[in-house]
Amino acid sequence: MTEAATVRRSRITPEREAELYGAVIELLREVGYDALTMDAVAARTRSSKATLYRQWGGKAELVVRAVRHTKPGGMGLGEIDTGSLKGDLHALTMRSDDCTMEQNSALMRGLAMAVHSNPDLLTAFRAHLIEPEMAEFRRMVQRAMDRGEVHPDNPAVEFMMHMMIGGFAARTMIDELPPTQEFLLSYIDAVVLPALGASTV
Repeated sequence: MTEAATVRRSRITPEREAELYGAVIELLREVGYDALTMDAVAARTRSSKATLYRQWGGKAELVVRAVRHTKPGGMGLGEIDTGSLKGDLHALTMRSDDCTMEQNSALMRGLAMAVHSNPDLLTAFRAHLIEPEMAEFRRMVQRAMDRGEVHPDNPAVEFMMHMMIGGFAARTMIDELPPTQEFLLSYIDAVVLPALGASTV
């Protein structure tokens, strides 16, 4: 983040920022990305549009930062270090209960569709969600390599993020069921860990 952006965002307290993000997520679930407007966010949060634009620049960045802020399992992977890759992935999964997972799954499906027709949303999505999460997953796998759990030459390492997102997304598309802790824990043990050559015990 640039110094100018830091100064720009410093005018809103963390509590107010969390309140704004919560309202954005509510609106996103109610109307979807395309129908969500800065006018609606301003009205819901009792803010001025000028303040919203000054803080976030536009709808895309505001929405993506709201998703990042309210996504229990998505960020802060660096805080998880159980001593094993299985423990880390299980701990990550357990951060979200089944109800939250179902809500997040629906939210992410809607955003994934919106990304195709909104280049600015894709740019913000990659910058504030995909790339930071990929970096966190790489650090998690690197620790597993350092412990000798995963071989550095294992080609599946480059596809770990794909595997994790795939299991989450495919649950609804294939089984017509929301992702659950039980499903994802089983998926990690049956698919992700064996592909990486890591212990499932």
